[in-house]
Amino acid sequence: METDEVLTLLRDVAEEVINPRFRALSAHEVSEKNPGDLVTVADHEAEALLTEALLRAYPDALVLGEEATAADPRLLDHYAEAEHAFTVDPVDGTKNFVNGSPDHAVMVAELRQGEVVRSWIWQPQHEVAYVAERGAGAWRNGERLVRAPLGEDLRGVTSRRSWLGRALGTLRELDLTWVCCGVDYPHLVEGAADYALYWVAKPWDHAPGSLLLSEAGGHVGTFTGGPYRPQDPTTRGLVAAADRPTYELVQGLVGALPGR
Repeated sequence: METDEVLTLLRDVAEEVINPRFRALSAHEVSEKNPGDLVTVADHEAEALLTEALLRAYPDALVLGEEATAADPRLLDHYAEAEHAFTVDPVDGTKNFVNGSPDHAVMVAELRQGEVVRSWIWQPQHEVAYVAERGAGAWRNGERLVRAPLGEDLRGVTSRRSWLGRALGTLRELDLTWVCCGVDYPHLVEGAADYALYWVAKPWDHAPGSLLLSEAGGHVGTFTGGPYRPQDPTTRGLVAAADRPTYELVQGLVGALPGR
């Protein structure tokens, strides 16, 4: 599938099964995979449609969907060894979606030999599309993206509640992310924050945005200083930063964070 065709697929699926449920979910359409980890009928239906379409176009690829993996964690083992794979997050920011916040997204990433080569983020309520291709750039609704200049006072955000309000060295205290990687990474590119800290690094959450940020001039790496490898299931601790120097500065300070 051409890059634009995949983006059209994400838009069409959102229009068919996600948008009609926005601020219209019934109680029986929401459940918990784990305490506090919500899933909706929109998640399940969107993932099924996206997976079916991707496998129809690429029958030899492995498609790693968030909800399919929740049902069968062994998929992660197959994904870790796949030469050609897609990650699918049908409704990233499900809790936001359930609570009526427009800050949610549909995300897909394509990997070949372990490298993310294309990624798509569609924010259906904001009607904004972010697309990236390795070596070809990052795009917002068809316009080329370049990371916004750094602020004078680096702003960091995190999704880990126990780290909120903590300061790394002389940097300002950490704020909360937008609780949706499909919103976080675009905001990092556009300058709303200068770096983000994550502990859990699920591939469907981070593979799409990591390519978007890196193609716009940013950098994503681990707490230990290594590169982010989306097919490594053991990854814990990611720094997504506006540029490589910011990553190196923050990475050198994360050891002081509690509860790692």
